[in-house]
Amino acid sequence: MRCGRRDEEGKGGARGQPAPPKAAAVLVTGSKLFQFCEASEQAESKEEQHLCGKHVGLFRMDFSPAGSSDLSEAEEAEIETIKQHREELLEDIKKLKEQIAQVFAEIECFQNEERQETDHNPGEQTSKLSQRDKLLSLGRKKFNMDPAKGIQYLIEQQLLSSDLQEIAKFLHKGEGLNKTAIGDYLGGRDPTNIQILQAFVACHQFANLNLVQALRQFLWSFRLPGEAQKIDRMMEAFANWYCKCNPGVFQSTDTCYILSFSIIMLNTSLHNPNVKDKPPFERFVSINRGIDNGADLPEELLKNLFESIKNEPFSIPEDDGNDLTHTFFNPSREGWLLKLGGRVKTWKRRWFILTDNCLYYFEYTTDKEPLGIIPLENLSVRKVDDPKKPNCFELFNPNCKGQKIKACKTDGDGKVVEGKHQSYKISAATPAERDEWIEAIRTSITQDPFYDLVSARKKKIANKN
Repeated sequence: MRCGRRDEEGKGGARGQPAPPKAAAVLVTGSKLFQFCEASEQAESKEEQHLCGKHVGLFRMDFSPAGSSDLSEAEEAEIETIKQHREELLEDIKKLKEQIAQVFAEIECFQNEERQETDHNPGEQTSKLSQRDKLLSLGRKKFNMDPAKGIQYLIEQQLLSSDLQEIAKFLHKGEGLNKTAIGDYLGGRDPTNIQILQAFVACHQFANLNLVQALRQFLWSFRLPGEAQKIDRMMEAFANWYCKCNPGVFQSTDTCYILSFSIIMLNTSLHNPNVKDKPPFERFVSINRGIDNGADLPEELLKNLFESIKNEPFSIPEDDGNDLTHTFFNPSREGWLLKLGGRVKTWKRRWFILTDNCLYYFEYTTDKEPLGIIPLENLSVRKVDDPKKPNCFELFNPNCKGQKIKACKTDGDGKVVEGKHQSYKISAATPAERDEWIEAIRTSITQDPFYDLVSARKKKIANKN
């Protein structure tokens, strides 16, 4: 052993020769060094060997006996300082070893307790996770039926924090959530809903995106509600956040707001098969003249936005499931009514559901697909008399008399075809039920909100200038 050999050499200048008289201190120190090297070689880890090895040099200092004439007073003082430092380091190493041993003992104790719990209750941990997943799934279903109640339930079950930022992140992630329900909740006028909307919009990264790219990302995370005031709040929040992420692109958020609506309407005009008159680029430019605080936007910018929408329409998010069941979770009204046929004038009993600005009718309450869909946009409702049926009301288009109402139904072969009604005559069981249906339908009927919202914002800009 290297340390043993040094010890032997310390006893005499060469092996077998007697030690010099002044080497007594060296014998003692050499013995200490031998023991220390033994400990180093028996260390359990490389880290311990490294620490021990660092101090071998300090022990070698003891080979020069105190008071040796070869050392100056300053050198002897330095040696004493090093010895003291060595002792302190050894003490620190000892304490560190004790602390490490204590930590390992605590870890071992914890693992033993965990093993014992698993042995006694092997399915408990799995059961807890399973129960949490069930509650989370139930909470999502409640949200899809009634967003406010769903959020409240998730918070009460401690599955979701009441912090508005966390709620916004939960909605932005959107796992298992109905996109229409998300849009309905975010569009609420309650101050809490508005704060959550702003936090939700801030979850999107719009920096360095053009307006069409940002709208694609934004409109994919939920479905725009049908109510004009909700759309206004949501697009206002979008415009504010986009301008904050891209300063200098537009002179005001009003410009971004109006142009966003123009792009959405352009998307509909270009890609809706019912729109025969496809708008050219020149019309898009004309619609957006003077919207940038009275100035025109660069034609190159408008051209890029136009071409982007023309080449690729907005993708509308589809909710979970392959049928329309999700639409009818929380209808405004539902019930049995009699409907007069369009071509064949016979009365048939149908199950009606009023929701999302549309009137759906089914043959049975258990059907997943409706027989027909009547969009209520731009329609009116009124009481009418019929010689064969009491308690009637009628859906009609006040601006296009004699024209077919834009609606669809399923024919005998299961194909979706255009409806043949110029008006829809419907009979309720009682006068009270008729009046309730009329009131509910009037509440749901809306004009196309986009044009009104854009018009109001353009007037605002004009008044500024």
